[in-house]
Amino acid sequence: MPTVRYFAAAQDAAGVEEETTEADTVGALRVALIHAHPALAVILDRCALLVDGVRADDGFALAGAGTVDVLPPFAGG
Repeated sequence: MPTVRYFAAAQDAAGVEEETTEADTVGALRVALIHAHPALAVILDRCALLVDGVRADDGFALAGAGTVDVLPPFAGG
């Protein structure tokens, strides 16, 4: 069961730093996160989701994954 870690605005919207998920794909995870944390709907489609450090699309399987990082876009240099 992967641990979902939230950063910056995603953490503010979720209201938690991390949680575990039973979703089987990144797409299913997106749906579950919005259901659990409606405020994420505003930013989640602009966030990068990294599965064990690798950017993943919605079809990416989460079986055997350790972490999913939810990273909103940020500016800076």
